[in-house]
Order: sequence, then C-alpha cells, then structure tokens
Amino acid sequence: QVQLVESGGGLVQAGGSLRLSCEASGDIFSIAVIRWYRQAPGKQRELVASITSTGSRSYADLAKGRFTLSRGNTKNTVYLQMNSLEPEDTAVYSCNGATPFGKNFWGQGTQVTVSS
Repeated sequence: QVQLVESGGGLVQAGGSLRLSCEASGDIFSIAVIRWYRQAPGKQRELVASITSTGSRSYADLAKGRFTLSRGNTKNTVYLQMNSLEPEDTAVYSCNGATPFGKNFWGQGTQVTVSS
C-alpha cells in the first residue's frame, strides 16, 4: 500500500507562484510514476504533469513553461512548482501514484485558488 499526501495549496493572486508537495509513504518503491491532476468545479479532471521513478518528466500543454516537477532528496516527495498562475488554474490538485501493474493510489487533494 502507498499513502500520498498533498500540501502547499492556498490562495494566490494572478501572476503569483505556489509549490505543491506530494509526499509518499508505504511501499513507495512499487510506484512507477507520479502524476499531478487537477479538477476545477464543473470540469473534468485533467492531467497536469508526471514524473517516472527514473526521473523522466512530461507536462501537459497547460503546464509547459510555467510548471516544473522535481523530487526531494529522499525521493519520496514530488514537488510541483507553479509560476505565473492564472485564475484558470484554480482547481483541486491531486497526486496519483501508479504501479507498473496498473494499481493506482490517490492523495486527498489540495485546493489552489488564484484570484484576479
């Protein structure tokens, strides 16, 4: 089992920055990829960015040039640095951990609100 806990959300003005954290515990070596998703009210959940256990990163178009993924030194924490935030970035951001066998684990999510 894997537990994921997100933190770092909050209220920020447009143009500001936030750094989200996704801390994993438990059988973290079973996780092949960590993905950040977001879901705004009334909208479908969308993929923001992902990082594999080997460090390969990919970003959705909405994140390119503004968001950056990184890992902590202990590699059980993944950070999502978000810059140049816009009101359209307002959403609940959740991290997902997936094993090579298709098992998924989710955190509880963290709210990001960007005011105009």
